[in-house]
Amino acid sequence: MPGSAESQARLAELSSAITVLQSAKPPFVPEGAEGMTIRVDYPPGTPGLPPHRHSGPAFGYVLEGEMLFELEGEPERVIRAGETFWEPGGDVIHYQDGNNRKDAWSRFVVTMFCAPGRPMLTLVDDEELARRRHLRAPRPDA
Repeated sequence: MPGSAESQARLAELSSAITVLQSAKPPFVPEGAEGMTIRVDYPPGTPGLPPHRHSGPAFGYVLEGEMLFELEGEPERVIRAGETFWEPGGDVIHYQDGNNRKDAWSRFVVTMFCAPGRPMLTLVDDEELARRRHLRAPRPDA
């Protein structure tokens, strides 16, 4: 085992300080991808970004508040402070990421892998949303 006996003892001692919050195997990471970590701060009631997609996978952690989260093919769900989320990126539409609370801020951190020369996110137009309507999970209010 590499490392000195002292290093190994320190590693063993500190291993209890590590908690795995999320583990996922993304379907792909674009060749030559660039990693990017961002923090998003939404005031109370902010609906978030319009429907969009990312060029690569994204992994997130809610720091504060609640996020209403919806990916194509999955029902919308609420992710609360201390919980994680991920999305595969690529062709999957990200419908919602808004603040689910009208009385508190929502803050989350996202690490994503962007394909070279592509923007972090691309908005989806109304025509494409209409063509892919059948791929969206049923809405609770629909």
